[in-house]
Amino acid sequence: MTTPATRVLLGVRGMSRDAGQTVAAALSALPGVSKVTPDDGQLEVHYDPSQLTVMDLVRAVRGQGFLAGML
Repeated sequence: MTTPATRVLLGVRGMSRDAGQTVAAALSALPGVSKVTPDDGQLEVHYDPSQLTVMDLVRAVRGQGFLAGML
């Protein structure tokens, strides 16, 4: 049985919509992430909480050069 996806909104300081595409691609590459929708200053991420935590997502955003936190 699979765990249903969890949705989280991450606020990302200083991220434009164009940069959001790059960050979304990096998050989408993580095992357990099923969907990422970028917007100005935020990302909507659908992920499997049995594989990732919100902190894992925040660290991945940080790896792209941005600070992130839950909205």
